[in-house]
Amino acid sequence: MHKGSCLCGAVRFTVKGDLPPPDACHCTICRKHTGHFYAGTDVKKADLTVEGAENVTWFDSSPKVRRGFCKTCGSSLFFDPPHLDWIGVSMGAFEKPTGTKLALHIFVDDKGDYYEICDGLPQNGQ
Repeated sequence: MHKGSCLCGAVRFTVKGDLPPPDACHCTICRKHTGHFYAGTDVKKADLTVEGAENVTWFDSSPKVRRGFCKTCGSSLFFDPPHLDWIGVSMGAFEKPTGTKLALHIFVDDKGDYYEICDGLPQNGQ
């Protein structure tokens, strides 16, 4: 079981089981939503329990995806394709230890020009 929360604690969550290896998304939408790139792990919706769900505000960032954040402190928490059985959870919101490691970078063609990716992990342009 893994626990996490937003910055102010109004939204708390638990995920049953091990966390899958996360990816880092450098697309423009993720960068604008988080203020940098987004690192998240995709878990089965059935394995996620959210306390304080009434404090999550959802933004439809595209026709197929909505993003959830705390309406009080603004913490970026969830990447949800409602038509699928999984949801992305922000790695930075988890308490340590997470027991997982970043696996790859995606949408690196859109990354910010102020940083380099130097960790040796696979990088997908799109």
